[in-house]
Order: sequence, then structure tokens, then C-alpha cells
Amino acid sequence: MSKIVAIEHITLDGVFQGPARPDEDTRGGFTAGGWAGAADNDNAIQKAIGGQMGTNWSLLLGRVSYEDVGGFWSKQPPNPFTDSLNRAEKFVAASKPSSFSWQHTTFLDGDVPNGVADLKEHHDKTLVIFGSAVLVRSLMQTDLIDRFVLIVHPLVLGEGRRLFVDEGPAEKLRLVDSVTTQAGVFAGTYELAA
Repeated sequence: MSKIVAIEHITLDGVFQGPARPDEDTRGGFTAGGWAGAADNDNAIQKAIGGQMGTNWSLLLGRVSYEDVGGFWSKQPPNPFTDSLNRAEKFVAASKPSSFSWQHTTFLDGDVPNGVADLKEHHDKTLVIFGSAVLVRSLMQTDLIDRFVLIVHPLVLGEGRRLFVDEGPAEKLRLVDSVTTQAGVFAGTYELAA
């Protein structure tokens, strides 16, 4: 059995849309993309993320994030992170097919929560999610996410897609690990409280 870990950059007002680049996710007319760029080079944040992924992991992504992450990282020059992503087994949970192809990818057929529940039951590696707003929200509805690594940036955007939405389920989380950088970025690791 596998565990699912959602690793998400968010702002103080809960926005997690387009953290990496201005053109990453412009849905809904979002123009504030690229707001988390400096944290990508922060050793403390990288260590926190790596510590939660472990050495035995696979990627679990929604279709939009799969196309974005794969479209960017599959074209980068060799480096440890690119090589790790390219080698990783990837699972895409999506209701619509993708025309993009990235090595070691399996598309989950049918109902997304049921497909992910079946994968979680039969897979032997940690399933790591980056971004994937629609997927994360659907998995939260069925309590399939075991751990959240929330990288909270000290800014308020006032617009954009939020991780925890008003119509979402009530969740009680327990902080199990944390680190704060000199730049004021807080990485908190949370599990569902029993």
C-alpha cells in the first residue's frame, strides 16, 4: 500500500495557482504567476520537500500539471532533479486524455478517485503530487491524501485558485514537521488528525 503526499506552494491567503512561472497557469485570467520562484533555490525548502518524498517515490498528477511539469522538466539539461523526474514512474489521473507523452507514464482510466484509490492500494512507492488543483481537491473529498507539505510564502495575492475552497470538506490537520527559512517561507508537513 502506498501513501499520497501533496506538496504545494501556497500564499498566506491560500492561493496555489501558478507559483513557478508567469505563464504556468493563467486560467481565469490569473496574472500573478511566478510568485514562488525564489523559494525553488532555497536549500531548506528543497531539503524539506526531499525529506517528505523519500527515495522510493512516483509522481501522481492531474492532466494539466502533467503537461506543464512534463513539458518543462523533460526539456531541461541533465541535473539531479531533472534526471529524477524523468526516471520516476508517473501516473496521470484525468478525465480527458493528453496528447503529451513523457517516459514512464501510465494514465489511470475511469473515475479519478476510484482509480487513485486502487493505485494507492496496489502501488508500493510514495505517490507525490505537485500542483494538480483539480486532482488534489477531488482526493480531499475522499480522504485519499495522507500528508500535505505546505510551503507557505509570506505574501497575499488576493486572486487565484485556492487550495482549500469554501465548499471543500472540513479537515483537521496535525503538524508533524516544520522549517522556516530566513526569507520567511514556512514549510509545514501535516497529516490528517485522527
